Amino acid sequence: MISKATIDTVFETARVEEVIGDFVQLKRAGSNLKGLSPFSNEKSPSFMVSPVKQIWKDFSSGKGGNAVAFLMEHEHFTYPEAIRYLAKKYNIEIEETQQTDQDREQADERESMYLVSEFAQKYFHNTLLNTDEGRAIGYSYFKERGFTGETIKKFGLGYSPEVWDAFTAEALGKGYKAEYLEKTGLSILREDGRHIDRFRGRVMFPIQSMSGRVLGFGGRILGNDKKVAKYLNSPESDIYHKSKVLYGIYHAKQAIAKQDNCYLVEGYTDVIQLHQAGVENVVASSGTALTPDQIRLINRLTKNITVLFDGDAAGLRAAIRGIDLILEEGMNVKVCTFPEGEDPDSFAKNNTYEALVNHLENNAKDFIQFKASLLMDEAANDPVKKAGLIRDMVTSIGKIPDRIQREIYIQEVARIMDISEQVLSSTLAQLVQKDLADAGKKFKEEQREKAFDVVKSESQQTAAKVDVLYELERKIIEILLLYGGETEEFEDILLKADEDGELKQVTEKKEYKVYERIFLSLQEDETELANPLFKAIYESLIAYYQANEKFETEQYLMHLEPELAREVTDILMEEERELLHNWEGQQIIVKQKGQTIAQYVQETILTLRWYLVDSIINELRNSLANTKPEDDNTETLSMAMDYQKLVNSFSVRLGRVMSRYSS
Repeated sequence: MISKATIDTVFETARVEEVIGDFVQLKRAGSNLKGLSPFSNEKSPSFMVSPVKQIWKDFSSGKGGNAVAFLMEHEHFTYPEAIRYLAKKYNIEIEETQQTDQDREQADERESMYLVSEFAQKYFHNTLLNTDEGRAIGYSYFKERGFTGETIKKFGLGYSPEVWDAFTAEALGKGYKAEYLEKTGLSILREDGRHIDRFRGRVMFPIQSMSGRVLGFGGRILGNDKKVAKYLNSPESDIYHKSKVLYGIYHAKQAIAKQDNCYLVEGYTDVIQLHQAGVENVVASSGTALTPDQIRLINRLTKNITVLFDGDAAGLRAAIRGIDLILEEGMNVKVCTFPEGEDPDSFAKNNTYEALVNHLENNAKDFIQFKASLLMDEAANDPVKKAGLIRDMVTSIGKIPDRIQREIYIQEVARIMDISEQVLSSTLAQLVQKDLADAGKKFKEEQREKAFDVVKSESQQTAAKVDVLYELERKIIEILLLYGGETEEFEDILLKADEDGELKQVTEKKEYKVYERIFLSLQEDETELANPLFKAIYESLIAYYQANEKFETEQYLMHLEPELAREVTDILMEEERELLHNWEGQQIIVKQKGQTIAQYVQETILTLRWYLVDSIINELRNSLANTKPEDDNTETLSMAMDYQKLVNSFSVRLGRVMSRYSS
């Protein structure tokens, strides 16, 4: 287990904006930072980070928490994994007991698969560097490609021996289970019951997640056997989904965000060679056609993609197919090609950094210019083909969500293709209208499928009201979180005898901690919070304030269960959300500028009391309504009158007339 001292050091050192900044492009928004949600597909930022509070909130998915919570949500880390990741990021030495066999057995399936994959990466890398076969075959191949020893180490490149079960035997000997060797695809179970290596006699490219975890491998064979696939990838598994992974994203993420542009290439060696040449904001689609999930991964870091392809026909056609997908995600796309016979790998290898950068900057064409230059030669003397090209370009423009951008591109096509903007706009409108009609048809079909679902009646929807008790209890939690440790002067109303011996109300002022005042008030009323979630948070907050002199958000959150931590974060980040609700109009107390904390606390507590007493009065009224004329209702009426007097006293103390909560 990781020692408490290490965990405390990690929490004290880690900065939530730095941790999240490795995964999401954040921009300044007042005292906070904002970005696109990494948990949902969105076009407008709803993800907020508070450097002051050291927490984050994703308003689109409802998730939130501290730096550790983000890693657990985004990277699916366990708590210890998140602590280890942060310790590594901030160069903090981890104090922990050695993992036992029992600990390894208790690790969940995903973690076991990660552990096997990480072991495999180290094994292949060690084999490449420290065995005769690895150095003679694998290392020589990488050196021939022009990769330096530093680059080989940076990307964790490796070699799998030309032996049936070299890796499998080593892994089993180290205590890793055959079950997980199979599930990661590293080993294959033959019909005779023997396990053999999937990758044999291949140089190995580990494929990493954005956080650096090994998800799978790409293996390239070095012989000329045409019966064997040149490249072999790990199969799909619980930790490796090809369509959601980009090769090189771990090494490129910071450069992509910094440069505000991502270069997209086809192969592993393209990525590595460009990195080595000094262009680090580059990724590859990991042996698959470009997918929406891969584009969204880039979209978290930048809005700009430049697709790099060599000059062959297959590569150019692939570029065209990927353009529309990128446009649909609301991103800006350019395409850069290389001279005939060159690709990103060879060009980066054979040119200086300056020549490479100049080529990328000077030859990156907007997608409209690219399509026009690519297809114009074919359509030059054929009106039908030219019309088809124009329609194809307009179709691509129709994928762009932003109307202003669409208008600008229409003007550009009109200029390039020498055709009127009116005709193009009309064609675009027809295409957009068709898309809307198709979407409407799909929506109606979905609604028909839901026709038998239970829905609220119109009258029920009209009668829906804010849950006042829920909001008041939530407000108490908010006060404890924001002001619980503050010392304020509160008014106490006491009954004291005057000179004639009559009891009269006397107001005395006394200092309390805010949390003490709330605790004593609820104790006095013998009231517990009704919402189980708020009740649990309330109890944890009171216990925290009683044990600590100062409230530290990070320290408090680190000991909370995830469900409670999410709610606490939601409350703390409430002020970051646009003020859409008229709480005052719905009798929910909101702290006003100039209002003291003591006033705010007193008002909230009194309002809660008012609501609870009002509920009792309603119960008594309902009880009276169900009695018979001959029944004796004296006691019930007396109780109702006493409670009504209490409500009147609340009104006086609040200093204003408040409308009733229930009708």
